[in-house]
Amino acid sequence: MNKISLQAKARELAKVAQRATSGRAADTIVGGHEKRLRQTAVALRRGAVMNVQSASGEATLLVITGRLWLRAENTKWFGREWSHLVIPDGPFTVESETDTTFLLTVALSRTMVEEDHDLTGEIAQTV
Repeated sequence: MNKISLQAKARELAKVAQRATSGRAADTIVGGHEKRLRQTAVALRRGAVMNVQSASGEATLLVITGRLWLRAENTKWFGREWSHLVIPDGPFTVESETDTTFLLTVALSRTMVEEDHDLTGEIAQTV
């Protein structure tokens, strides 16, 4: 069993995001190539943007701290501390209104895992 404090991880990543030229930082805390469930803690400095080209499979975003906007398709949702947003299939964008941390959870379909598609890799590249 693994135990992690999301608040401590959020604080750690927020410090990294403050120093990063991109204003972003991320760490996969659950999952990997062979797993269907992937959870990535993400920090965005105020005004930073994270674009994800594809979210094939079920995905949610849980805001840990701060305020953000989630854009997908032609819709825009607001999230603040402890908001839980369900992400529709397809590309999406997260824009931070303030310094923000969140937990991105993705459950890939079996086909996606078998094809060795790594959404976490895509997220790491955008972060």
